[in-house]
Amino acid sequence: MAGLDTPLTPLRFLERAVEGHPGATAIVDGPRRFTYAEMADRVRCLATALRARGLAAGESVAVLAPNSAEALIAHYAVPMAGGVLVMLNTRLAPPEVQYILEHSEARYLFGDAELLRPVLGVAVPAAVRAVIAHPAEDGADSALAGAEDYSSWLASEPDEALSWEVEDETSTIAINYTSGTTGQPKGVMYTHRGAYLNSMGEVVTQGFTPLVRYLWTLPMFHCNGWCTTWALTAVAGTHVCLRAVRGEDVWRLIDEEQITRAAGAPTVLSIMASAPEAHDMAGGLSMVTAGAPPSPTIIAKFEDLGINVVHVYGLTESYGPYSSCEPQPAWAGLTRDERAAMVSRQGIGMISSDRMRVVEQRQDDVLSDVPRDGVTMGEIVLRGNSVMKGYFKAEEATVEAFRGGWFHSGDLAVMHPDGYVQILDRAKDVVVSGGENISTIEVEQALLTHPAVQDVAVVGVPDPRWGERPKAFVVLAPGAQVDEAALIEHVKTRIAKYKAPGVVEFLVQLPTTSTGKIRKNELRDKEWEGRTSRVQG
Repeated sequence: MAGLDTPLTPLRFLERAVEGHPGATAIVDGPRRFTYAEMADRVRCLATALRARGLAAGESVAVLAPNSAEALIAHYAVPMAGGVLVMLNTRLAPPEVQYILEHSEARYLFGDAELLRPVLGVAVPAAVRAVIAHPAEDGADSALAGAEDYSSWLASEPDEALSWEVEDETSTIAINYTSGTTGQPKGVMYTHRGAYLNSMGEVVTQGFTPLVRYLWTLPMFHCNGWCTTWALTAVAGTHVCLRAVRGEDVWRLIDEEQITRAAGAPTVLSIMASAPEAHDMAGGLSMVTAGAPPSPTIIAKFEDLGINVVHVYGLTESYGPYSSCEPQPAWAGLTRDERAAMVSRQGIGMISSDRMRVVEQRQDDVLSDVPRDGVTMGEIVLRGNSVMKGYFKAEEATVEAFRGGWFHSGDLAVMHPDGYVQILDRAKDVVVSGGENISTIEVEQALLTHPAVQDVAVVGVPDPRWGERPKAFVVLAPGAQVDEAALIEHVKTRIAKYKAPGVVEFLVQLPTTSTGKIRKNELRDKEWEGRTSRVQG
């Protein structure tokens, strides 16, 4: 007898939510509210429009938008139409947007009018057939020259032939771009199967129960919101959109919308803890955090606020979270600070993940686990359904990332006797600032476009708010004069503003090896002197 298996896809989550809870509130976006039945209707209408406008199976659709109803709807409509979703970081500069649109071969660009305005006319490749402006938060059409109205795309009747199923669960559902050490972002391919299984892992790890209410303090563009754009729908939860993280707005929505779950980088936790509106939640709120290990200090502050912190670890290449620091009963007997230190570790693989390893690699690509002594450092490697399909149009980079049969994270860590992993350093020259990856080479290249700069090296340095920030060491050209502020402003015209260095230090010459290679480790060691960990949260 033939098997009756069906391909896995997170599209099924929305179909099921409509079956079980059609009248439940699916989305809250400012004054607008949509039930699951209404959300599904909009998804089907947009998918129909994409197909009618010529979107072919496997073609990409880009979205440049803050957390909004339209950004969430795209997570279902684009793959339902057979397309591949490309969520764009809202903080990118126009040249960066242009590179991703070209590399992903995007056929349509949807987005918020204010974000699209600086892109139109300068960064939209000819291959993009149409630019579509999302409505304002109140639902009114946005007037934007050179863009079509979103409402016109939803005007036609949905095609009944469209299905919530897919033929191939290994087909690509999304491409997410991440910064790398080369300076050029790489397109990380997610499959329908991987997105489905990682979403199931998120349901367990984040403690989602039916009809849970979730506040979007995490960007939907970041790893598809750690797959929560799909996971929350699996339990017919309410997506409460937050377009910008401000302490006052976060706490207002927590109270008004009776929020019980949220997530974000340690920076978000810091904003919440320092807000005047912060108050005791008496165990009624759980926050998941990742992007950089949260400091024991912030975890302790949240414990004082009666907020449970779930610490997870992952990368864009692992669909977001891959592991979680699951609390042990014995930790209850520890002091608050001791407990916070335990929670700040990276933990063990999630239920949807394979085992997380810390290894040493030999020349023959054989991976050997480090001893569980909490001292011996190795590299974290991952594999399984929660690891990317590969890098889009980058076969060599994919092969290199998967050497030895496991994905190499570039994060250096130790394995503790209890089997929990703890990161101590990064092998890659990537600065993780507030949960965002910043390539030091990309920043260096931007600085070198200034005529006064002869040589430069950028490293990550500790920052109390962002975990770490780029610092630039600059050697000026002979006779040139420029100050720190001017160089920082110059960088902001070349790349996203958040990637600009916070500090510029001028040197006569950079430290180099005998072969002329810059000793970044020497610069970095001085900045991190006296600290036991080079990964700050």
